[in-house]
Amino acid sequence: MRHALLIAARDLRERARDRTAYVLALVLPLGLAGIFTLILGNVGGNSELFRYAVVDSDRGLIAQTFTGEVLRGATDSGAIEIRTVSSDQEARSLVDKGEATAAFLLPASLTEDVLAGRAARIEVVGDVDAPTGTQVARSLAQAYMDRLTAARQAVATTLHSGVIASPEALAAEAAASLPRVAITQDTTTVRQLDAKTGYAAGMAVFFLFFAVQLGVTGLLEERRLGTMARLLAAPVRRSSILAGKLLTSVAIGVLSMTVLIVASSFLMGARWGNPVGVALLVVSGVLAATGAMAVVAAMAKTADQAGGWQAVVAIVLGSLGGAFFPVAQAGGVLETLSLVAPHRWFLRGLADLAGGDVTAVFPSVAAMTAFAAVTCATAVLLFRKAVQT
Repeated sequence: MRHALLIAARDLRERARDRTAYVLALVLPLGLAGIFTLILGNVGGNSELFRYAVVDSDRGLIAQTFTGEVLRGATDSGAIEIRTVSSDQEARSLVDKGEATAAFLLPASLTEDVLAGRAARIEVVGDVDAPTGTQVARSLAQAYMDRLTAARQAVATTLHSGVIASPEALAAEAAASLPRVAITQDTTTVRQLDAKTGYAAGMAVFFLFFAVQLGVTGLLEERRLGTMARLLAAPVRRSSILAGKLLTSVAIGVLSMTVLIVASSFLMGARWGNPVGVALLVVSGVLAATGAMAVVAAMAKTADQAGGWQAVVAIVLGSLGGAFFPVAQAGGVLETLSLVAPHRWFLRGLADLAGGDVTAVFPSVAAMTAFAAVTCATAVLLFRKAVQT
């Protein structure tokens, strides 16, 4: 083990003088994550507050139930904010200025039309730049009107059956029985990274595969420079030589990921989650990346050939694993194939950590550790065979 550590320390000193290592491990992933955040930061599943203006020109039973029960109930979730205004013109002006996501316009005859059995509607005016909030507003209004239609039909059926009661009393009872509406986010089933963290994590794990190759390709460099023969002639076990190169890759990978996590947190506002869970994901992800790149290096004849093959493998696995876009959401064959990429498990583990505790990352850590065990064992066998020949 001592010889392996000495070999790794020597390689790390050499890589510290290599500017390419800094570019691949730090500059490119952090720079691309920042660019993606600036360009696509507003595209994603981030939650936001919807501000709705309400104009109650009716002030009757039906309007009061909508504003007092449905909308006020929805505000309990914290997803929407209600502002009452006095006129349609004022509400439309707020929407035009972007101060309100949408406006509910309740006509003066709303209650009268509903009780009389005439067609009634709640008008929704939405901001063209806020399609999601507008759709939520329309859904609330439509759901309420659909329930009123069902209640009105129940009133009519009751009256035709001979029950003596006024339509107003029955309508009031039906409206009061409508369930309260709430907009909530189920964090136990929906676990998703925010845009900044998603881009930072995607770029970090993508370029991790380029960073760790700097260590495992050292064996090929040793062979090209003629120093491999001297290492084999020295009183050093061949397993120590290979272990030293692998340790170099692991050290570079862990250092790269650590710096990227800290830098993206301060510079981009990324939220990685519980440090213990993140550390488990980083270590297992680095081991998986090292194993994959070691297998490719073991099959190559030269360092240049290994670099080309490793780039192809890194890009394919990164694209398949969702480093650039969520392939898993495509379903079908792509979703199944994405399970072979460590990137998929790393990002999935971070998403699970965002919606749970440290134990939520265990499945992802186990998957990446298994991937690392298989690939590292394969690389050891291939390297031993190459050294003997």
